[in-house]
Amino acid sequence: MSLLTDLVNLDLSESTEKIIAEYIWIGGSGMDIRSKARTLPGPVSDPSKLPKWNYDGSSTGQAPGEDSEVILYPQAIFKDPFRRGNNILVMCDCYTPAGEPIPTNKRYSAAKIFSHPGVVAEETWYGIEQEYTLLQKDVKWPLGWPVGGFPGPQGPYYCSAGADKAFGRDIVDAHYKACLYAGINISGINGEVMPGQWEFQVGPAVGISAGDELWIARYILERITEIAGVVLSFDPKPIQGDWNGAGAHTNYSTKSMRNDGGYEVIKSAIEKLGKRHKEHIAAYGEGNERRLTGRHETADINTFLWGVANRGASIRVGRETEKNGKGYFEDRRPASNMDPYVVTSMIAETTIIWKP
Repeated sequence: MSLLTDLVNLDLSESTEKIIAEYIWIGGSGMDIRSKARTLPGPVSDPSKLPKWNYDGSSTGQAPGEDSEVILYPQAIFKDPFRRGNNILVMCDCYTPAGEPIPTNKRYSAAKIFSHPGVVAEETWYGIEQEYTLLQKDVKWPLGWPVGGFPGPQGPYYCSAGADKAFGRDIVDAHYKACLYAGINISGINGEVMPGQWEFQVGPAVGISAGDELWIARYILERITEIAGVVLSFDPKPIQGDWNGAGAHTNYSTKSMRNDGGYEVIKSAIEKLGKRHKEHIAAYGEGNERRLTGRHETADINTFLWGVANRGASIRVGRETEKNGKGYFEDRRPASNMDPYVVTSMIAETTIIWKP
């Protein structure tokens, strides 16, 4: 095994200029992250200098067998924490050979919203809190839970330390450092209320880069859990009953909200979000109705509520924002399995472009 480890960690820069680029894209379910690697003649730092590539879309539920070619357009480059050196991870989106975005390409529409002059002028900032659950591989039951049984009730696990409370910290810490290495603006991690559940935060990130960074952070986490022999779940309510669900709370601000007088802008943005509550809920992740019950730090899925420092609201405004009269707010509705391209662009569209 040590020889295998040596070969996996081989430093290519000593023997060749060539690099390995891992092309990453989102598959047909909208949550399956796919990737494949290719050799390039030398280091690349600009995605527009990378070649387009293709894959068999009939094997990912994205094209029929008789016309299966889907084209990958490189959009963002990150350093590869697994191969290191000059090797890279490449976030791509997907098109037909004729250059049309395929139906599951959510990045294309998001990029159009983020290039709207009104949105560009507002410099939208996002901070996304990605919750997830680690599961035991063969039984699909949370890490640290007795097989077929339950741990003690919630209370001691949130931000905890200790072998009887915190399960999977090595995975979490490895992921944290790998994301920093990759160039993702990961801003923190913490243990969550349900044992075996954790959270990482990405941001502040501007516009489309929030989606790119969150998807690459998810990919890196999938790879690390693969190495650890643990299953990663983004299900918004992995365990029924008196256990917290998993969300992807999305913190948001515009230039006007961050400037003096921003609190009024925040209140008017929240009012607009309330008017489009149903449309947002429909786009905020599958199975979210199991999570947004009005219990476990959520507002009921059919109710739109906002409040200062209220974790049972749809939208939470921080005490500091209220005190300073400017800042940001948190949309607590998105599920852990949401598509960040959809959620971030929809918030920008509703609060900046949409005129009720």
